[in-house]
Amino acid sequence: MKKVEKVLEGLIFNSRWLLAPFYVGLVLSIVVLLVKFIQEFLHFAPGIIQSSEGAAILSILTLVDMALVANLLIIIIFSGYENFVSKIDSAGHVDRPEWMGKVDFSALKLKLIASIVAISAIELLKAFVNMEDILALKNGERQLIWKVGIHMVLVLSGVLFAVMDRMSEDKKDSH
Repeated sequence: MKKVEKVLEGLIFNSRWLLAPFYVGLVLSIVVLLVKFIQEFLHFAPGIIQSSEGAAILSILTLVDMALVANLLIIIIFSGYENFVSKIDSAGHVDRPEWMGKVDFSALKLKLIASIVAISAIELLKAFVNMEDILALKNGERQLIWKVGIHMVLVLSGVLFAVMDRMSEDKKDSH
């Protein structure tokens, strides 16, 4: 019976490697995002002088949005891989991010929601910069209301996550 238990525990422990292809897929997603970033940049850059201020701001906010999503993916890839699969052996590397290896699941959750709120805020800002065009649409006002509502739900969720984490940390400290 002990041998079966040992094999079962080894199988369960090694099953963490089934997550590795997910992280490789996320790395490839960054490559796809980079292609879209370059496309967007090449689309707006040549005509930036002739474009309106609002159009330039919208294009730049789109690039910022993509950069935030890429940063979010990096955080998820590094933290998820290190927390659930294996440690990344880059301790001596000069460019090793300071936070790498220190982001636990709780911190990852907070970074994730903070990034989502920031991305939502940029989308909302893009909508406000483009408000005249949005309001000209048949359901434009409704779209703006939904965007603000969704953003507020995300902000509230982020605050609640932070409060719950704080409460769980306080409980850990008191034990």
